[in-house]
Amino acid sequence: MCTRILWNTNGVATTVARCMDWAVSDEPELWYLPAGLERSGNADEDSLTWTSLHGSVVTSMWGMGTVDGLNDKGLAAHALYLDPEDVAFPAADGRPSVANAMWVQYLLDNHSTVAEAIAGIDRVRITSPLFRGLELGVHIALEDASGDSAIIEPLDGTLVVHHGREYTVMANSPTLDKQLANLRRYRPFGGELPPPGDITSADRFVRSSYFLHYLPEPENVEEAVAGVFQLIANVSVPYGAPYSTGDVYPTWWRAGADLTDRVYYFGSTRSPNIFWITLDDLADAGEVRKLDPRDPTRVGDQTAALEPATLLY
Repeated sequence: MCTRILWNTNGVATTVARCMDWAVSDEPELWYLPAGLERSGNADEDSLTWTSLHGSVVTSMWGMGTVDGLNDKGLAAHALYLDPEDVAFPAADGRPSVANAMWVQYLLDNHSTVAEAIAGIDRVRITSPLFRGLELGVHIALEDASGDSAIIEPLDGTLVVHHGREYTVMANSPTLDKQLANLRRYRPFGGELPPPGDITSADRFVRSSYFLHYLPEPENVEEAVAGVFQLIANVSVPYGAPYSTGDVYPTWWRAGADLTDRVYYFGSTRSPNIFWITLDDLADAGEVRKLDPRDPTRVGDQTAALEPATLLY
């Protein structure tokens, strides 16, 4: 049900990749959102409104919010599923609110770095409105061009922040502290167990950490991007592969970013292709643009393929 891998130790470029795993397609759309947009937290009667400070390229899910993206300062953010049994969002307390489906967009619109985002993390209250009758638990991964990283989890009514370059992998439940404790059972992280091979969140976390540890130094940016895409493919879930419960949550798409050069990458698992959007080429766009990332013919630089559009959320 999703994995994120950050490569911030190579000397070429800070790169990241994530996959989206779910029972059905989240009907992704890829947007360019310029600075200067009036936005809402879409939460409740206390919803925050803001004007975006930064342009971003983002992936939306079900036309209801942003699940992944990169802004023009090289800050990237990713929402991954966290079991609602593990999640407890803050109760109403007078702070302006932002729905969890808008959390990624709020962070990208208003911050340039991970440190800046974490410094303001308590200015808003994150809420979890029901979607199609379901409560969707999420946690957030952030990273920036410097290689700084943070993982934010809404637990026991507060936002628990793990901030530091060492937080390079995130999966789903259990919470990050338990994932890290489990990781120490495996080599070369303190234990003697070999890397596991199941599709569970815990196994994906260990396997991601293991192969990231051994990635060789890239010779160029292309290899730095390809490296994280190779790793995210290793922990992606093939169509039809069941969990022990019998439930099937395949990988529908993978996204990545070169944070150093501000390039956003996307690949549907219904296509063998990868395409990308170059944010610097959109600096003067000044309008909302969109493309369908599920088009199997897309390959290479698709910046010019973005078309003017009306934002749906």
